[in-house]
Amino acid sequence: MLAKRIIPCLDVRNGKVVKGVNFEGVRDIGDPVACATAYNRQGADELVFYDITASHEGRGVILDVVRDTAKQVFVPLSVGGGISTIEGFRETLRAGADKVSVNSAAVKNPNLIAEAADIFGSQCVVVGIDAKRDGNGGYTVYINGGRIDMHLDLIEWVKKLQQLGAGEICLNSIDADGTKQGFDIEMLNAVCSAVTIPVIASGGGGCLDHFVEVFEKTNATAALAASLFHFGELTVGQVKEYVRAHGIAVR
Repeated sequence: MLAKRIIPCLDVRNGKVVKGVNFEGVRDIGDPVACATAYNRQGADELVFYDITASHEGRGVILDVVRDTAKQVFVPLSVGGGISTIEGFRETLRAGADKVSVNSAAVKNPNLIAEAADIFGSQCVVVGIDAKRDGNGGYTVYINGGRIDMHLDLIEWVKKLQQLGAGEICLNSIDADGTKQGFDIEMLNAVCSAVTIPVIASGGGGCLDHFVEVFEKTNATAALAASLFHFGELTVGQVKEYVRAHGIAVR
């Protein structure tokens, strides 16, 4: 079995790391480069960096922040937010990202995934998904930072992404996001059952047991969290040690 990854997520707005609950009530946390450097020291397996208002504001990701972060950290850096073209992929990778994460742009132009995978390789192409229960037993996909319901079935979408060549899916539950009540096990199992590419669990991680639960009860290959790391409730090292003590292989 592949070793599981623990990934801090840095949501960035106006050059600051921020965090909210269910995408609302956003608070400033601090400087992205300083946060990234701290997580690198804690033993993070990877860092995910989202420019959370880039798509909504119709602009590209903040490349200078990416460059500064890439100079300071020595783990894979996945960057997303407002990247909607092949040139955007190229610029972001050139700035120091190891992977490019697209969300809204993939929904609007699915061919971008196939083209990017062909040019840069599937390993560079991550598709972030913000999804929510639709009230009918299924899940619907949202874009623009959880603002717009696309009435797109989550399971059909992830199957299509795999066919297009996406290398990884980062699945964020809007229902669980920022609540620290646990990952959305049901949604994760639905997606993990539908695809064979790696799935990162995002949204709801709030205590050590949540990380054990997500790895014991789903086939997620990684768990991503923000709040509990940003507010100093847990370190990456503490999470890894606890997960490892429960017989789960971590990097």
